[in-house]
Amino acid sequence: MKAVQFPGDGTTVLTEVPDPVAGPGEVVVEIRASGMCGSDLHMRNGSLVAGEVVQGHEPCGVVASVGAGVLPQVARVGDRVMIHHYVGCTACPSCRSGWPQLCESAPAKVMGQTIDGGHAPFIKVPAQTLLPLPDALSFKAGAAVGCGTGTAWGGLRRLGDIAGQTLVVFGQGPVGLSGTMFAAALGADVIAVDIDPVRLARAESFGARAVINSAEEDLPSRLEELTGSPTVPLVLETSGRANADALRVLGTWGRVCFLGLPGHVEFDVQQQYKKQWTLLTSWTMSSIEQQRCAEFIAAHDLPIDDIFTRSWSLDQAAEAYDWFAGHADGKGVFEF
Repeated sequence: MKAVQFPGDGTTVLTEVPDPVAGPGEVVVEIRASGMCGSDLHMRNGSLVAGEVVQGHEPCGVVASVGAGVLPQVARVGDRVMIHHYVGCTACPSCRSGWPQLCESAPAKVMGQTIDGGHAPFIKVPAQTLLPLPDALSFKAGAAVGCGTGTAWGGLRRLGDIAGQTLVVFGQGPVGLSGTMFAAALGADVIAVDIDPVRLARAESFGARAVINSAEEDLPSRLEELTGSPTVPLVLETSGRANADALRVLGTWGRVCFLGLPGHVEFDVQQQYKKQWTLLTSWTMSSIEQQRCAEFIAAHDLPIDDIFTRSWSLDQAAEAYDWFAGHADGKGVFEF
């Protein structure tokens, strides 16, 4: 079958790989949608070494075959499924609590980085990585939840109860837009920040009460106009480039969660310790929260499919990643 790989030199190649066969405890999923994620570009340009693996860590599809020992309540042929794209030992406390990416026995295997991902017609995965895709959601939606959109959900869960409070979301790419969408649905007063007018316009359609172009407006002054205060109690930073601004507008007792990579956070403790801040990081989400994220989207009929602005066939992979690497607005997905 054809599959997408990254040699690590900034190019994208379509190559032939064997069709996967399910072994004991494994399933083969027929891919229906496989999302493009910003972290793919680190493998594409070689800053993260991926090796000769199939790319794509936002796969979603239908169970095509089931290996020996997989219980029917876990997977049956024809099931619509999402995939949690990390594989751990399954036995340590982190794995057993749904956090295989934090496996305490050995480094987790990561689809599209150390093991084959979903930019191919089929993928073979351990059965425990499967999660049911709600009937109300498209395969594209399930792909988004698998990383980018799920990452925003995970960051908001780290922030705790946000209802009724002002939340500033820095960056309105796919993760930031997802954060804006979720935060508005959870009852927060959302202010979206970016430097791209097109992204800011999209943020308003995803639920932002107000938007700020930080390249043109002074953040504290604009926030004071909007809220009566130059600072806010909650911040979600998704770009990796606005960390200093995130701290600049964080108020006393404020909570901030940093999602954007690579990113760098620095502050003078003596100047800031009286502010009683809580600074958080978040790495995607647990398998449990991935399921909750999908169920929340379905229950609130959120416009998750609109996160994607371009759809591609696998044969267009090189063109698709050239577009994506150009920091084009929106998010791409391969559909099968």
